Amino acid sequence: MSRISASPPTADSAAAGASTDSALTHGLKQRHLSMIALGGVIGAGLFVGSGAGIAAAGPSIIVAYALSGLLVMLVMRMLGEMSAANPASGSFSVHAERAIGPWAGFTAGWSFWFLLCVAVGLEGIGAAQIVSGWLPGTPEWAWVALFMVIFLGTNLAAVKNFGEFEFWFAALKVIAITLFLVLGLLAILGFLPDTDAPGLANLTGDGGFLPKGMDGFIIGLLASVFAYGGLETVTIAAAESENPVQGVAKAVRTAMWRIAVFYIGSMAVIVTLVPWDNPKVAEVGPFYAMLDHLGVGSAAQIMNVVILIALLSAMNANIYGASRMARSLVARGQGPAVLGRISSGVPRNAVLFSSVFGFLCVLLSYWRPDDVFPWLLNMIGAVILVVWIFIAVSQLVLRRRTEREAPEKLVVRMWLFPVLTVVALAGMAGIFLLMLRQPDTRDQLLATGALTLVLIGVGVVRQRRKGNAEASDGSDGSDGSDGSGASVPAQRK
Repeated sequence: MSRISASPPTADSAAAGASTDSALTHGLKQRHLSMIALGGVIGAGLFVGSGAGIAAAGPSIIVAYALSGLLVMLVMRMLGEMSAANPASGSFSVHAERAIGPWAGFTAGWSFWFLLCVAVGLEGIGAAQIVSGWLPGTPEWAWVALFMVIFLGTNLAAVKNFGEFEFWFAALKVIAITLFLVLGLLAILGFLPDTDAPGLANLTGDGGFLPKGMDGFIIGLLASVFAYGGLETVTIAAAESENPVQGVAKAVRTAMWRIAVFYIGSMAVIVTLVPWDNPKVAEVGPFYAMLDHLGVGSAAQIMNVVILIALLSAMNANIYGASRMARSLVARGQGPAVLGRISSGVPRNAVLFSSVFGFLCVLLSYWRPDDVFPWLLNMIGAVILVVWIFIAVSQLVLRRRTEREAPEKLVVRMWLFPVLTVVALAGMAGIFLLMLRQPDTRDQLLATGALTLVLIGVGVVRQRRKGNAEASDGSDGSDGSDGSGASVPAQRK
């Protein structure tokens, strides 16, 4: 029986491995990558999902977002270190395969692909609901289909088209949230006409900073953790940029101020201006509540436009990320070969398959809204935490290996290694325990755990079969390196 482990890659295989993504074009410019990284932190989770966190935690949501933001900064620093040293469209899946073994790359990659595809469906539904509100009587599923066709076309064409769409989507989101923050700060300082400076009244009054105690804070903390999804896409996109190493390094180094300004800053401005128990915060979103509180006309329509842009941007980015992850897995022998075919530098079969799966999730929301669809949603509930754990464990292994074999590749370094990596892992374990404590998140954690165990089982079986096949053929697998340090399974003769 073969061991379930991965041997360290040789220098030769690592060098040869860079060819895994050579069939992909390098059509993303630095401005595309910078804006993808910038816009990746501004999603519908911030504009809408943060309302539930504020309603639960009150003003302490600022601390909740600061703590979860610190964890995300550490994760992105670890991922940035590995991606700058070994840029690959499979990102953390490739790193997990190199560090832990093929089964780990398989599990991390396919669980993330599943998360992105279901998210595409959810974002399509949300965007369709907004447009159907503007045009009553039009079927939501038809709008979802239209959005799917548009972004399918975008992603089937050259990667630079995806980059241009995301550049302008991200630019609009950045402009919108910057205007919100500037307007909020002016109101807090009392510089807006007909608006009194609130001082600390909303932070310390009406129940205090922790109006619902630690239970409310924990609910807000869990809500904030899952609002940060989407940051990982930049390390996937970097493999198709003009200068992958420089692009990843720059994106990761600016992650700290982006998180601090857009997330923590937004929460601070909102709870300072608007009473946390304002029903509009949870019902229609905190940004709408802030605009309405300041007397901004057409606040609802302004927010609907911004949220629509955020949802469409996420759809586009998630179709891209899912297709590249699927293609990378196939290139490493971890999926059906048909998905790995490249045409004009684009994995078109992977794009089509990922989009169709996402639209199938939409149809399930109409066909089976009471059983199958909620089951899908629960399964993706904690996938991002599973991915983060693979990132942290991989970085612990690969950092020491890179220091021995190619220290010059460490252009991005994890802070205070290995102390902060261990701290991050402890934080993730703490989040799992908190999820088990809450009834709503407990079901998500158990469903995600079941999905993860199934993928681990399949990955282990595949790895053992490959090891047995190589042993019977007298092959060490060195001829099939994908350059990530993990070999592609030998073809049966």
